[in-house]
Formats: sequence, C-alpha cells, structure tokens
Amino acid sequence: MKIRRPSPSIALAAAALAGSLLLSGCGGVSSAAGKDGGKLDVVASFYPMEFLARQIGGEHVKITDLTAPGVEPHDLELTAKQVAAVQRADAVVYLKGLQPTVDKAVAQSHLKHAVDATAASPLVDHHLDEGGEGETETHDGESGHEHSGATGDPHIWLDPARYAAVARSVGAEFAEIDPANADDYRRNTDDLVTRLNSLDQEFKDGLANTTTHTFVTSHAAFGYLADHYGLEQVAINGVDPEAEPTPSRMAAIQRAAKDNGATTVFFEALVSPKLAETVAADLGLKTAVLDPLEGIKEPDRNDYFSVMRQNLTNLRAALGAS
Repeated sequence: MKIRRPSPSIALAAAALAGSLLLSGCGGVSSAAGKDGGKLDVVASFYPMEFLARQIGGEHVKITDLTAPGVEPHDLELTAKQVAAVQRADAVVYLKGLQPTVDKAVAQSHLKHAVDATAASPLVDHHLDEGGEGETETHDGESGHEHSGATGDPHIWLDPARYAAVARSVGAEFAEIDPANADDYRRNTDDLVTRLNSLDQEFKDGLANTTTHTFVTSHAAFGYLADHYGLEQVAINGVDPEAEPTPSRMAAIQRAAKDNGATTVFFEALVSPKLAETVAADLGLKTAVLDPLEGIKEPDRNDYFSVMRQNLTNLRAALGAS
C-alpha cells in the first residue's frame, strides 16, 4: 500500500501547533532579549547564516542552527521543537526563498527581529539557457536583473562582498536588540567585514590571470562568484541540485566546455558526484570539489574562510591560473 506523505504546508502547520503547545506548556517565554542566561537566543536557518550570527554575536549569543552539519539545506522540514525555537527566539537569521518551511515558520511567528539576508543583498536570476550560459550581473548592479524578496539565485554568500553586506545587517540588528552590548556587535562586525574584504582581494588576485574563464559545475550555485570575478559558470543543474538535466542541456554543456577550454567538472560535498563524474568521463575532463558552503560536515575543523580558500585553490588549478 502506498503511503502518502503530508504536504509541507500541512506538516508545518502541525509542527507550529505542537510548538505552540510546547511553549504554552512551559507557561510561555518572554520575548525580551537576554532571557537565556543573559544571552540573545538566536535561530539561524543554515550554516552561512549561523556562521555570521556566531562571528558577530560572540559570547553574547546562544545559537540554534535549524540545519544540522552535513545536511543539504534545501529539503529541510522543521520539527515541532524547531518551530518552537523560532517562535521564542530573540532573533532569526535566514535567507528567504531557500527553505520554504523556515519562511513559513518565520511568517507565522510574527517575530520583531527577523533578519532576511536578501534584504541586504537582493537576489539575481542566473537563468540557464541552451547555450550553457546564464544571466549575469556585476556586483555594482550595472547589468543583470536584481530582484527584491525571494526571487532568484539564493547563493549570495559565495560572493564575499555580498556576504559582508549581510553581515552588517546582522550586526545592526543585534545591536538594536541588545544595546548594552552594541559596541561588541559593531566591533565584531567590522572585524568580520575586514576579513571578508581580504578574502575578496585574495580571489581577485588569485583569479586575475587564467588560461580559461569557464568552469563546469554540477549545481548552479556559483553565479555570484562567477559574476564578481569575471568567470563563466556552466552548470549541469540549476539552483536545485536534485534536478535532472535534459539531453539538450547536456549537449549544450559539452559544447561550452569544449569551446572554452574547460578542464574540470566540479561537484560538491553534500551531493552525489555521479552525474559530474559521468559528464567528466564523456568529455575526458578531471573532477574536483567546489563547495557551495550550504553546510559543513566538520565545523570543528573547517569554517567559511577555510572552505572558500580551498575553493580558490581548486578554481586556480582548474582555470590554469598563473
């Protein structure tokens, strides 16, 4: 007998009801900042948002990450406990449009302090076409199509300049919630932005002289990175890593790879490499990892900066950087 799973909306509604019962069973929780041992209770939707919150909040925050380490964030379904965590949080840091159940939980919670990363860095559509190219946009917004809200490619954190803009938004929100520690939040934000600016320069210098500007990837997560550093991403799949490419799409990828001297097909840590390996074998290319940083399997050993620097090393090798 086939068992039909409840829809995400029904599942979320049930989780919200259970979360409300959990809260009411505890007599309710004040929304005042610092209720958790003097620390801000912050919920982050997935790793890039958790990293910002932790770096900026420091010792003044207690963070709950809704997406466990090593878990692909696109398919997250919230439990009743997680919905309750969103409802009682002092602040939620999330990226609207990436995880629909998180968006709905935030909307239903009526939080005063919900930091949506897309408000600080509006999204861009990186469309795939049959020529293997996507819609592009420069960081200063002179070309391409910017959108407010949740329309477009969500992977803004892979451009350090855009990520820095989100960091400033998070820092400002924490300072507003907890004015007693506002100076620390501002200092931590400035330190993080300085590090992101340095990383940005490392990428600019490291990718300044390459024999090709084209790279092939299994997942169209690197549009912002490509835009910012003058590269061309040829993606097997769109922004959904689980989508299946059409035969015409595969033919376009093969043409683009050959015409532009691509040497490597990149795959990512949290998704099966089989498709990338198949394409690479057909074209006689190498494979390597280009990590979209949606989640980190070993956060005690790696962080945003170490993984991005490894991405830079792998890109330099694939693009023939001198």
